[in-house]
Amino acid sequence: MKHVNLNWKAKALIIGGLVGALTGLGATYVMVQRSEEPPEVGPADGIKLGLLLLGLVRQIGDLGTPKENKLEDKSSS
Repeated sequence: MKHVNLNWKAKALIIGGLVGALTGLGATYVMVQRSEEPPEVGPADGIKLGLLLLGLVRQIGDLGTPKENKLEDKSSS
């Protein structure tokens, strides 16, 4: 039974890694195509992007949470 558990988890990690890499490449390609000069990305932009990505990861993580746990989390807030 453990083999089956590991199998779907490994597949999820591989697929998630590939989707993330392709998404990152696509975003970079769009940024490069739209810029005449190298873009200036400052610390404030990095913080904004980091917080945005943390929120996205949290939302994706919530997809795997059973409905019972989601209801308990909302009622405790």
